[in-house]
Amino acid sequence: QHGGQTGRYNQPQRTRRRTHFGRGGHRGGWQNRVDRQASVSVRPDWKRVDEFDLAKLAKNVAASDQTPPSAEEDLLWCGFLDQYNDQFDRVSTRSAVPLKRVENKDFYPVTTTDDPVIERLAIDGAGNVFATDAILAHLMTSPRSVYPWDIVVQKLPGSGALFFDKRDSSQFDYLTVNETANNPPSANDDDTDGINTPERLSLEATMINQNFTQQILKSSKTRTNFDLPNPFYDPDDNDGMEPASVAYRYRKFDLGDGIQLVARTELHGVVKKKAAGAAVSSGDDPLYMTAYALNEFDSTKGPGHAPPSASINWRDKIDSQRGAVLATELKNNSFKLAKWTAQSVLAGASQMKIGFVSRVSPKNAYEHTVLATQFYRPKDFATQITLSVGGMWGIMRMLIKLFQNQPEGKYVLMRDPNKPILRVYSVPPGTFEDDDDDEEEEEEDKEGEE
Repeated sequence: QHGGQTGRYNQPQRTRRRTHFGRGGHRGGWQNRVDRQASVSVRPDWKRVDEFDLAKLAKNVAASDQTPPSAEEDLLWCGFLDQYNDQFDRVSTRSAVPLKRVENKDFYPVTTTDDPVIERLAIDGAGNVFATDAILAHLMTSPRSVYPWDIVVQKLPGSGALFFDKRDSSQFDYLTVNETANNPPSANDDDTDGINTPERLSLEATMINQNFTQQILKSSKTRTNFDLPNPFYDPDDNDGMEPASVAYRYRKFDLGDGIQLVARTELHGVVKKKAAGAAVSSGDDPLYMTAYALNEFDSTKGPGHAPPSASINWRDKIDSQRGAVLATELKNNSFKLAKWTAQSVLAGASQMKIGFVSRVSPKNAYEHTVLATQFYRPKDFATQITLSVGGMWGIMRMLIKLFQNQPEGKYVLMRDPNKPILRVYSVPPGTFEDDDDDEEEEEEDKEGEE
């Protein structure tokens, strides 16, 4: 499948490389009725291997496994980071900043087996479990999830190495909005323009998040370049685009019992001097940060479609009662915030910057304003949101051991669309490969017709 490599190393099957976010928005997304549809259809030739109660997932992990890794090691740094612009510490409702659209930056949510750096590290035997921070964080905090999702796991013949991947056409990289609220968003008669459906809100939140992470940085004059360039950017085929400010920090975690986990983690900026709420960097050591944006979409209603009394209008509260705004977000977006915190912990970030971004007006889903930003230390924030870092690693150890005890092959981990149940299926080796071929053929047909 990959030329001369096969003798040295059994390659995982690769999903077709799709590095840009531009595709996938047209897919149906989540059916947000009471009976949601599964994120992927279970086919007749899938065999159920195991299932877990998600609510009790962490409780099933032995206490000895609920500990952080015994060692963490940086393997490689790729990409670049721009410096955080500390003027954003002073943003408030009175000095709010319009959110700008970043038209010329590319983001690369590339899955594990499509990452050439992970491929190289796997060939060199750097570890025996491979994943990205987004996939790991998702699994580590999955007891909080409400919407359906799925992850593909491959166990290679011979080495027994495990690769955790997302499916190519899944909704995995789109942020959810109010997923854990008592009344999550749903298609609604009041919403005549259809801008507050789960799918549209998800697209809006994802774009806000991307734009926010780049806007809060200074110009490229402050740039820190790492040892290797961005592995997903092709200077010869870029259509005038450049990579977003992201450092890919490839790290190895020793989880004991011979488990060496290699992960691509992401950082989004460098904090140079004492920013409000940030730790002071000792000497010239840079502090690395991650950045994420929470977004308010309709301040006239409560979460989902609850009565107005249940809502907190950010413009009224964010300057004087930020804790109350955050508490409401923790209730409505518990999974998303936990996932961001886990990603920041995995990446070894000193700071996590959270932006509070609101629509200019409730009926306009295209223009937004940054009302406030706040720094949090990831491990302290984890404590604040009752996310146990040891528990996160415990869930990962349990899943890794489950697959280590299975025969080589391909598996799907899947959250039931309506009940908090996690199922594991063994699936035929070619599963999902045909989907890509069909799409490629369709695209080629279309190009031929044009």
